[in-house]
Amino acid sequence: MPKMKTKSSAKKRFKLTGTGKLKRKHAYKSHILTKKSKKRKLKLTHTTLVAKADENSIKEQLRLK
Repeated sequence: MPKMKTKSSAKKRFKLTGTGKLKRKHAYKSHILTKKSKKRKLKLTHTTLVAKADENSIKEQLRLK
């Protein structure tokens, strides 16, 4: 049986932390930045953790489960 491939889109978007949680980037930081406040853009720069409800789905796409 062939190897299971990971989803390329998921592997580009998510990284695993040392404790096994998933890191992601914020959306809405790529264009139309002139109308967004400096504070809002700064907050969108930092990474955050994936929601608990989505974790299983993403781990399955990354073939971690």
